[in-house]
Amino acid sequence: MDKDSLRQEMLGRRREMREEKITAASDELARQLFAHPLYRAAKTLYVYLSANREVRTDGIVAQARKDGKRVCAPRVCGSELRFFSLDDNTKLRTGAFGILEPVNGQEADDPTALVLLPGLAFDRTGHRLGYGGGYYDRFLAREKDHPTVALCYGFQLLAAIEAEPHDVPADAVLVAK
Repeated sequence: MDKDSLRQEMLGRRREMREEKITAASDELARQLFAHPLYRAAKTLYVYLSANREVRTDGIVAQARKDGKRVCAPRVCGSELRFFSLDDNTKLRTGAFGILEPVNGQEADDPTALVLLPGLAFDRTGHRLGYGGGYYDRFLAREKDHPTVALCYGFQLLAAIEAEPHDVPADAVLVAK
């Protein structure tokens, strides 16, 4: 199946998910993340702000802050993705792709922050099918020392995803059962 068809299939399957399944899977994935060595070692977490029935990250943000981690979220700046701190004073707005982005806050500067990767499909080797904009791949190509974790629903884990030379695989893929 070509990437565009696979994207449409995965978006359709996510749209069909019931709210209680999203909540249960998101809670399970948060527990897996909090127990993972990459999370435990991280001082800073670069986290996507979930939209469109993605694995929810609001609980992850809250717990990471309780754990004393600096939490940052992405903002699209032209063709680049940059991360900005999330705290009680951060204002959010809907960005170019209908996703909440921080308007203010200090730009992140931790070259070893743990990055949570959004996506539509993943495989066990860390390859991911994103939304097609290449923002995370360009960010990770530019800042190579970030450990990465992908969070996915069970149906999003595929046997293999065809990788392009510019694709940056995740270091770990956590899957809701």
